Amino acid sequence: MRQIVLDTETTGISPNEHRIIEIGCVEVINRKLTGNHFHVYINPQREVEQEAIAVHGITNEFLADKPLFAQVAEEFIEFIRGAQLVIHNAPFDIGFMDMEFSRIPGAPKATRDICTVLDTLVMAREKHPGQKNSLDALCKRYFIDNSHRELHGALLDAEILADVYLMMTGGQTALSLSNEDYKDQQNGDHQAVERIAVDGSGLPVIAASAAEAAEHDQFLAMMTRKSEAVIWKKY
Repeated sequence: MRQIVLDTETTGISPNEHRIIEIGCVEVINRKLTGNHFHVYINPQREVEQEAIAVHGITNEFLADKPLFAQVAEEFIEFIRGAQLVIHNAPFDIGFMDMEFSRIPGAPKATRDICTVLDTLVMAREKHPGQKNSLDALCKRYFIDNSHRELHGALLDAEILADVYLMMTGGQTALSLSNEDYKDQQNGDHQAVERIAVDGSGLPVIAASAAEAAEHDQFLAMMTRKSEAVIWKKY
């Protein structure tokens, strides 16, 4: 399966009034980042709002000599055609993309005419209800380093989202499988995350000393006196 993890930056928050100024995409095929990507800055033909500049740091002066969306649209469409787009909070980006396409004669009327869309925010809310599910929060939850992400940038955010998506959808799936089951998955249609085999046979096992064991027993006795519902009584 070919997936394109995508992010955009814009001049503001309303697709009816604002424009796309940056597109960043990374390609994932069969759950592997291929290194193939699409990245472009775009002259929006309008001012970037100060609130937006505070988020992504892209200024009007920087965008002045960049191509228009119509000039990069064909290459962009061909890059995403037939793929599944993976986007965090997809309605935002898709709304802007649909509006940009509508301004170009002969272009597809909607993004979903070109490809399918998967929203990782919806997925995250289903997996982690009641918790924060921003990209930063998911990085923290899945131990993904985003320390280099001081400002939002479309390509950087797409790369980070790719790591988050792969962890959300398959980070632990192979641990419960036998070796033969895992080989079958790798050779079949099921998309499993590749893992590096680690030899743990050389890890030292350090037993508690007699003093540490006695201190532990004292602690358990204290907890038992404070509560009648201690679970270790069952064992």
